[in-house]
Amino acid sequence: MKLKHIIIASVFLPLLVMFGGCKKDNYPGGVISPYISIFDIRGLYRGQDLTLTTENMYGSGKISAVVVSDHSGGNLPAGLLVVQDARRLGQLRGISIPLGDEAAKYVPGDAVIIDVQGGVLKRVNGILEITGIKPENVTKTESGIDIPLNRVPINQILDNPDKYESTLSVIVKGGFDPLPGPKDVLSGDKVLNDGFGNITLHTAAGAAFADSTAPVSANFYGIVFNTAGKDGELVPQFRIRRASDVVVLSAVIEIAPVIITGFMSDVKGGDGNYEYVQLMATKDIDFAATPYAVVVTNNANASTPTGYPSKGWATGSMRTFKFNLYAGKAAKGTFFYVGGAGKMINGSGSTSMASSNWIRSFDYTKNNGDGFGNKTGGLFANSGNASGVAVFADSLVTVDSRPVDVMFIATGGSLYTAGPPAQGYRITNTDFYDVINPITLESQPFYRNGSNTLSLVYNTADLGYFNMLGGEYNPVLGKWMTARSQNPVLLTKQSAITEIEGEGATKLIQ
Repeated sequence: MKLKHIIIASVFLPLLVMFGGCKKDNYPGGVISPYISIFDIRGLYRGQDLTLTTENMYGSGKISAVVVSDHSGGNLPAGLLVVQDARRLGQLRGISIPLGDEAAKYVPGDAVIIDVQGGVLKRVNGILEITGIKPENVTKTESGIDIPLNRVPINQILDNPDKYESTLSVIVKGGFDPLPGPKDVLSGDKVLNDGFGNITLHTAAGAAFADSTAPVSANFYGIVFNTAGKDGELVPQFRIRRASDVVVLSAVIEIAPVIITGFMSDVKGGDGNYEYVQLMATKDIDFAATPYAVVVTNNANASTPTGYPSKGWATGSMRTFKFNLYAGKAAKGTFFYVGGAGKMINGSGSTSMASSNWIRSFDYTKNNGDGFGNKTGGLFANSGNASGVAVFADSLVTVDSRPVDVMFIATGGSLYTAGPPAQGYRITNTDFYDVINPITLESQPFYRNGSNTLSLVYNTADLGYFNMLGGEYNPVLGKWMTARSQNPVLLTKQSAITEIEGEGATKLIQ
């Protein structure tokens, strides 16, 4: 019986403590934050004007945000204070607040608390605003706040204009279409392209920098605003705030005479003598008059020499293999091929490609490369380690040679070391890579160096995928208007040439 009494006591004594001993505990429960995120504010708008109250703001009444507007350049919508925050799950959102002349008193990096109770959430000329806020409702609490860079490809802005409205963004490697002349200035509406889409860059005629020269290539820091299109559609435009929001990257147009448009790295069955690279001429080329070279790198663990490529693309042995292009012609906008003597679309027994324009082909299983590269059963790595293709505007390729186009598949293997000395595979300015980091402006001439980390995905081995690189290149602007994207085409032994040169293939536009 004593044991039973002990058990009963051990069960009920804690309950007595919990329910009988807590009468003096005045814990009130969770306290609602006085601050609501801009993400939640914007989520309240349903197409109709809405007066903000603590009830519909979930018990909150204020915004704590950082200012991104700067009226010193005279290019933002007059009287708008533009602020942003990322309070809700790191989701960056912005909002515009009409304050009249008071808006110009605030500068980027000012931290503010804004009492928005009684304000009206409404769209004004396409921009979502909180109207009715008085200057005394805005309190500056700090200045000099660092605003993180928000790099946004234009296609994302176009796909979701409400998400990016009233936020500070940077459009990287932007250029104009048409190409600006020597006397062209920023003033007016211009089509800005970053390789992912087009957006209107608006510069008011009265802006302090309206007469600044329009650059060939630059980073544009600015704010996304929406305008009202037909049927209520939001049409985004981009506005820089001041002259320093344009960071010029280049005043020189670099036109790639040859671009990489696809490759067959792993046919169905044995690869030897059947791998090939598809390329396109962006101008008429007579290779007898102007020789080129195509180099393929294989960084599988068994490839020698091991370690970092001390001679870059010219390393040779089993790491790099060169084809010299010294005969034949390619017309502007046409495909041509480099690779094995098999000249078949998907390995042994498949459709012949002998009638296509083969500028250079030979049996690389029995012959060494032109100048470097040992004979091999496979030009590309099938291990998941990195492979790459580079085109050079010369048949002589050295450790210092810079390609005119380059593309990498996967990231594994010993590819780059900062050294000293720095060793790696040199890149050039393309839709994937930048010789100068577009954000930090630091030199980064190698793959896997700095921001040069993009690569294509390695496809499952021995299935016969042709790696089509769809994109749109403008040889007048020297720019990818639509960046290349990997479109794996699973070929059969009966596949026709139209499957790799037709719909989805790279195009020249101008």
